Amino acid sequence: MYFKESNGFPETFLWGSASAAYQIEGAASEDGKGVSNWDQFVRIPGKTFKATTGDLAVDHYHRFKEDIALMAEAGLKTYRFSIAWTRIIPDGNGEVNEKGLAFYDAIIDECIKYGIEPMVTVYHWDMPQALQDQYGGWENRQIVKDYVRYATTLFEHFGDRVHYWITMNEQNVFTSLGWLTGMHPPGKVMDQKMFYQVNHHANMAHAYSVLELKKRYPDAHVGASFAYTPGYAWDCKPINAMAKADYDDLQNYFWMDVYAYGRYPKAAIRYLESNGIHIQMEAEDQKIMKQAAALIDFMGVNYYQTAAIEYNPIDGVGMSTEVNTTGKKGTAKEEGIPGLYKKPSNPYLEKTDWDWTIDPMGIRMCCRDITSRYDLPIVISENGLGAFDKLEEDNVIHDPYRIAFLEAHLKELKKAIDDGCDVWAYCTWSFTDLLSWLNGYQKRYGFVYVDREEDDTTAKLNRYKKDSFYWYQNVIKTNGKDL
Repeated sequence: MYFKESNGFPETFLWGSASAAYQIEGAASEDGKGVSNWDQFVRIPGKTFKATTGDLAVDHYHRFKEDIALMAEAGLKTYRFSIAWTRIIPDGNGEVNEKGLAFYDAIIDECIKYGIEPMVTVYHWDMPQALQDQYGGWENRQIVKDYVRYATTLFEHFGDRVHYWITMNEQNVFTSLGWLTGMHPPGKVMDQKMFYQVNHHANMAHAYSVLELKKRYPDAHVGASFAYTPGYAWDCKPINAMAKADYDDLQNYFWMDVYAYGRYPKAAIRYLESNGIHIQMEAEDQKIMKQAAALIDFMGVNYYQTAAIEYNPIDGVGMSTEVNTTGKKGTAKEEGIPGLYKKPSNPYLEKTDWDWTIDPMGIRMCCRDITSRYDLPIVISENGLGAFDKLEEDNVIHDPYRIAFLEAHLKELKKAIDDGCDVWAYCTWSFTDLLSWLNGYQKRYGFVYVDREEDDTTAKLNRYKKDSFYWYQNVIKTNGKDL
């Protein structure tokens, strides 16, 4: 749509940044913390860039007051962070660790002191390894009960101060990389039946948790954060338009329809059943999913890139078990599902060094699609650029590429709001530099440079503000008017 004048961002708009416990906290075995699946997975040779781990990360565990003071200086209105299950219930289903609760009490209270709204992610991929050892983790229905007990512990302890909750971070990512490509825990390759069963267990954990939160705090805002990668049909051939429809049902709506409607897309289920994949459900599951969907307050969106979609013949390319972790542009491989779709490189878009397309208009596409399909408010829970940043003399970091990236996306987000999308918040990924999961510390996302490389023993961990820090500070101060 075209509008002669923009209404801009709402006065109540929550400008923020996001992080995840494993990627920033460190203190891997302090104060009673248990071992997570990621603590163990990163020690498998070849899984991460230069064998990097989150043992130290950027030491947010000991430096959170310094980091939150910098957030306040930048003017953040909200800080989205995750809680490590292993700090609250170290073995996943045993005794609650009071020191873990106290740590997050301190983070929440520090945010509130500065007028920063805490936005809590219940699960950002770091499951207690003990649950994997006990019964297979997400593969076993028992995980639903243990997850809901963990989530309820958080609601009861922090719910008086936390008004925004995200149950799951990128369920589509941790399940596909865990059970299809082998790049995340538990490292399984093309276990399709278990992939879909695991997703159902995660959906039930999400649904029951929503119900438990709303019992206790009916006015709390809750949703899940979905890694949304909109697809463009390669051209106007009908077969490619149908390939895009298949892609949407299997790669996007398969999750968002559950969050918003409490059901799976019919075409996706028919396709799975035709391939001998039947999701095992208990008698009340569909009822519980629908009850939770009726209580959802927003759709969380982690937006980074779009995909071009083309028909993939039955003997075409499959999923890749490799990913660009080096930052050497042009090393990513084409992938797809034979007989349905593939994702060729889009010649109309620039790419990052990690081969992610740069498509600011895609964030507007996300919002428009969610608004039309689900009529839900939207929280942009992640959006950012991973890049090679350089610490120069006098400890300055010039990152005009990050400023350009974020500014272009915010201009499109403003247009989405003009289009009628109800967007509540925008959280960049991330505030400080952090561990980029498989990519080590070289792939930097933050407004604040953390002085460390892959080697923990040489890490100084000093914080330095990048040019983008001051840019975002001004964006927040003017509520986006100076874009």
